[in-house]
Amino acid sequence: MATLSMFYGIIISIFFRDNRQHHLPHIHVRYQDDKAIFSIPDGEIIEGSMKRPQIRLVQAWITLHADELMANWDLAVDGKSIFSIEPLK
Repeated sequence: MATLSMFYGIIISIFFRDNRQHHLPHIHVRYQDDKAIFSIPDGEIIEGSMKRPQIRLVQAWITLHADELMANWDLAVDGKSIFSIEPLK
């Protein structure tokens, strides 16, 4: 697992070679005790739960950084090093 970004107490990570379980590009998000997996293409939660304000922040961040997220997804699936993405400001 590698951390892509952190903002407002939200930690966004991506797992290496993690394309078997969910079969679509996704990120892992933690906020306090909440954990959720968001799909990269549409920003929807595919597993877990999170408070609505944090969901909106993560979805906005995904929209802003969709191309970077997909590039990181491709790297991570191949087991290659990923790059950090700027936090939401």
